[in-house]
Order: sequence, then C-alpha cells, then structure tokens
Amino acid sequence: MHPMLNTAVKAARRAASIINRATFDLDRIKVTEKRHNDFVTEVDQAAEQAIIEVLKTAYPDHAILAEESGASTNLHDENENVWIIDPLDGTTNFIHGFPQYCVSIALQQRGQITQAVIYDPTRNDLFTATKGAGAYLNEKRIRVARRDKMADALIGTGFPFRDMAGLDEYLQMFKVMTEKCAGLRRPGAAALDLAYVAAGRLDGFFEKGLQTWDMAAGSLLVTEAGGIVGNFSGDSDYLYKGNVIAGSPKVFAQMVNLLSPFAK
Repeated sequence: MHPMLNTAVKAARRAASIINRATFDLDRIKVTEKRHNDFVTEVDQAAEQAIIEVLKTAYPDHAILAEESGASTNLHDENENVWIIDPLDGTTNFIHGFPQYCVSIALQQRGQITQAVIYDPTRNDLFTATKGAGAYLNEKRIRVARRDKMADALIGTGFPFRDMAGLDEYLQMFKVMTEKCAGLRRPGAAALDLAYVAAGRLDGFFEKGLQTWDMAAGSLLVTEAGGIVGNFSGDSDYLYKGNVIAGSPKVFAQMVNLLSPFAK
C-alpha cells in the first residue's frame, strides 16, 4: 500500500473509532443545525480533528480542505498536496442510528485526486484506491458492475435536503430515472454510494449540489474500478461544481443521455 494511502487509512480508522464509540450513546450527542436539514454533531468535529492530527503529523506542510473546519490557511498558496476530508458523510443517518454513513479522505496533488479512502465503520468496509493502481475493498480488487442495460441497473441518488429550490426539477429527474432503471435507491451518504458504484453494488449514481468532500475519494474509487465520473453533460469538471453522474461505462453513457437536459 502506498505510504500516503496508509496514513489516510490510519486516519480513517482513528475517526471511525470515535464514531463507533458515539453510537452507544446517541441520545447524548449534541446536534447543531448548520442550515435547514443540515446537521453537524460534536462527533463530526471530533472525528475531523482526529483525521487532521494524523495527517498533519505525517505531512505538516500539506493543506487541508475539510467539511467542518473548511480550508486551511495554506490552501491557496498553490499547494501541491491537499487532503480533502469528510469526517462523517451521512450525519442525518448517524444521528438516527441508521447504519449508512462513512469517513471519506482523499489526497489531491496538483489538481488530481491520487489517493482515496472511504471507510464504513458499521460494516467494517474499507474502500481504497491509488491513482493508476486500481480500487480495493478490504484489500480485494473491485470492479464496476457489468450490467449494460439501463433497464437492469440499480441506481443510487440523493434527494435535495438543504436547498428546496431544486426539488421540482429533482422530481422530474426521479420520474425519468425510475421509468428507465430497475430501481432507484437513496441511502443517504453520497461518498458511500460512489464506493458502492466502484464495488458493483450500484450500477450508477447521480446527484446535484454535492460538495467537493462528498465526491473526492469516491470519484477515484469509481475510475480506478473501471467506471466513469462526470457532470450532467458528461464532462470532467464535477469536483468543484457539485453535479455528478458516476457509473460503469455503458450505464454512465445512458445516464448522461437521460440527465443531460437537467445539466443547467
């Protein structure tokens, strides 16, 4: 395993132990609402601090972009190495004890994602990828699913929850996709959905309005597993724009076809 990936795995496991401990006492966890339906817990913050501590100890000069603490001060001095962190993706699930959430850590070097870790602490699923070296689940090589017909495909998505302005458009997308695929799922943690595409558990995934830290690690997992990630027009500028489609090559092409009218 690449030394930088190894460090990220160590950081993810450290965060997961904080998250796991907290699940025994969910009623006691302090929850704050950032915006409508957008929650942060003290667990998110503690997990993020644990991750940053591990990464900073190993790589003191690397920059950090993290969900709760934002960007480190050295992010904008043309930094070659930026760690992109979501300490707990699926906070709303976590608060309810609904076991679908994960830790997501990615390394971006000169604008390219080169290392990725997504860790699901409830299932002990560790997804890892290094650019050019494939994607793995618990150290076994993973590939995107082989299904090539949209009618057979199981597709993941995310509903709008913060900003309700996009809800009507989403309902149209929901209709289009539901009519064309075998099933639509909304598990509630985008990073984990992308990992599931990489592992072939989902054939594709689409969502609008995501943050960079929701997609960074998952996008490398998908491409290293032989899939494609793009925006709603199929282009590659999704990472800081927030609209994403991911899937096996054949399913990706069919999803872009169906969803490109919603690209704006």
